[in-house]
Amino acid sequence: MLLLQDERRHTAEELSRRLEVSPRTIYRDLDALSSAGVPVYAQPGSTGGIGLLPGWRTHLTGLTEPEIQALASAHPIDALDDLGLAGPLRTALVKLAAALPSVQRTAAEHARQRLHIDGSSWFGEKDPVPHLAVLREAVFQDRKVRLAYRDFEGARSTRVVDPYGLVIKGDHWYLVAEDKGVTKVFRGARVEAARMLTDTFARPAEFELRAFWKDWCTRFATQRARYEVTLRLTAEGAEALAAMRPGSERERIRAGTVNIDFERLSIALSQLVQLGRGAEVLEPPELRARLGALANDLSALYGTRPRAT
Repeated sequence: MLLLQDERRHTAEELSRRLEVSPRTIYRDLDALSSAGVPVYAQPGSTGGIGLLPGWRTHLTGLTEPEIQALASAHPIDALDDLGLAGPLRTALVKLAAALPSVQRTAAEHARQRLHIDGSSWFGEKDPVPHLAVLREAVFQDRKVRLAYRDFEGARSTRVVDPYGLVIKGDHWYLVAEDKGVTKVFRGARVEAARMLTDTFARPAEFELRAFWKDWCTRFATQRARYEVTLRLTAEGAEALAAMRPGSERERIRAGTVNIDFERLSIALSQLVQLGRGAEVLEPPELRARLGALANDLSALYGTRPRAT
């Protein structure tokens, strides 16, 4: 009901994505709202959709205890500082709290003193994104952007994109944008230059950032590059490797022979060199050779007394 109060028409498919239910459930909910006296309607045709009669609003009274606790635990995260939105969020939360009845304000303060969410990591460093301000303005104004971009392998390119949205995952910013008819994801730290153009673009009505990101992450996890490595691990090596790897892999990392996907040779090299004698690479030969050459170089450097300075 609250979604329909934005005074535009929605399709059942759009509402089902937003609420994570089936379109059939949406139609059942519409029947229930109509039976309860809510003036909801569904207009057929390409320009139709589901909506409320103009001017109709619902007035919610009070918040539930879990809603108060959730509101009290909300606070500006570092990512909003990057966008210049941390201050506005703080003032908005103060205004919301001031609008609560006195009993609920007391409950909110009670919850605030008992729950704090710290979204920062212990030792990870944030990606520098010097052009984030330009990207933010372009996203909110639906303006095209000329990007100078460097991909994971270091290849540089220049392109003009339609920026749909910004996403932060962990400590990394990403730009979701259309590039020559294809919606792509660009890592913010690899944007070497960004210039907002005067040209605007029409944002697709059916595009929903959260739904796209969820689908993209799923596809990225299943379609990413694979670099399979066969290892012989000692008990100490297995324990150390398990601490480096994602939680989903840890249960199958045991002493003995195991197969691990490191995505790229460079990632495998950087992680396995830390394990020393705890891990021996059996396959592929190129990785085994790289580690052997590195071991020889280190032995030559550290196997003798330090040179006098």
